[in-house]
Order: sequence, then C-alpha cells, then structure tokens
Amino acid sequence: MENNTDKFSVEYNTQRRSLKLPEYGRNVQKMVNYLKTIEDRDKRNEQAQAVVKVMEVLNPQVHLQENYIQKLWDHLYIIADFDLDVDSPYPAPNKEQLSLPPVAVPIRKKPVKVAHYGRNIESIIDLIAGLEDGEEKTALIRSLALYMRQQYIIWNKDTVSEDIIFRDIEKLSEGRIRVPEELHLSKITQDNGYGRGVNSMRLKNGNKRNMKKNMRK
Repeated sequence: MENNTDKFSVEYNTQRRSLKLPEYGRNVQKMVNYLKTIEDRDKRNEQAQAVVKVMEVLNPQVHLQENYIQKLWDHLYIIADFDLDVDSPYPAPNKEQLSLPPVAVPIRKKPVKVAHYGRNIESIIDLIAGLEDGEEKTALIRSLALYMRQQYIIWNKDTVSEDIIFRDIEKLSEGRIRVPEELHLSKITQDNGYGRGVNSMRLKNGNKRNMKKNMRK
C-alpha cells in the first residue's frame, strides 16, 4: 500500500522562520518575498502598493498613528529585511536607526519613608506644610491624621493612639508641621469599618443576618 505520509506532511510554525512583524501574518511575508523576485520595476512598484493596502486592512490600528501611510511603508521594508528596491513615496527607513533601543526616561523616586502610609501621604504633608497656620490648616491636619490612623490600622491590624499619629506627622514633615495641642481625634467605635479590618465587616454583616432571622421567628 502506498504511503502518503510525505504528501500530506504538516508544517508547523515552529519549523518556519520567525516573522519580522507577526501582526501581518505569514501570507504578507510571502507576498513581500515574492516582490523581491519581480524583475520588472513598474510591476514591482505596483505590487508593492497592493501589499501596503493589504497591510492596512490587516492592521487597522495603524490608523491611530500619525503619518500611518508612512508607517505602513516602513513596515514593508522591515518585513523585507530592508532588502527591497521599490519607489516608495517616503524615504526608506534606516535599519540601524530602527534597531536602536529606546532612550530610557530617568525617573527620580525617593524611597517611601513609611510603607503603611504610602507615597501620597508625603505629598499631602508637603502641601499642608506650605500653608499658613489657621483653622484651615488645622482642619487639614486633622483629616490627614484620621486617614493615617485608618491606614495604620489596616496595615497593622491593631489600634493606635493619636499621639503616635501626631508624632509621625511631625516626623514625616521634618518638623515643618506642628500639631496643635488642642487637636484630638475622635475615638474609634465598632461602627468604624476599618477598626478591625475585613473581619469586623464580616462580624457586622453576620449580626445583621442573625437579627433578621430572629425577627422572622
């Protein structure tokens, strides 16, 4: 019996050469390879324009870029490995220039002083420190202290005195903020959801369900 295995052998992508721009697929790669074999220059230019049209259809996201037509012609050269002699309406891209890695953007980041407060707290402290003393500044310090206490409890799963919070504010501000002596925080009650984290919310919800059950009896 004749063995037809060779006739219908499957060719896997892992056995093929990798694509220059996978978003256009292997058929476009074959079209570009065919372009290189066309000896007649006019026909080669005509077919190159047709391939660019196909690329535009296959990659509609390119329309979001400025000068997208030029981008498509650049992609055509990239797929051809920059070995394509056609009359492009744009200058042919430079292989060395396109292969350069992007310039790294320097980012200046100071380490977070206290992890459970986060970086934004430091920005808020800088803002408050620049205000003149008065009722508005005192109100902002109190709001800041309440928020910091909430973050402290969520992180450490434990209560914390207002003295510790006030001391942290003055420490993080490097002495630029002095908490008024008459300022005090409201006490934490069972109604504060953050007082004991998620478990307190579950306990509260459980109590509500029990009350509903008792009312039905």
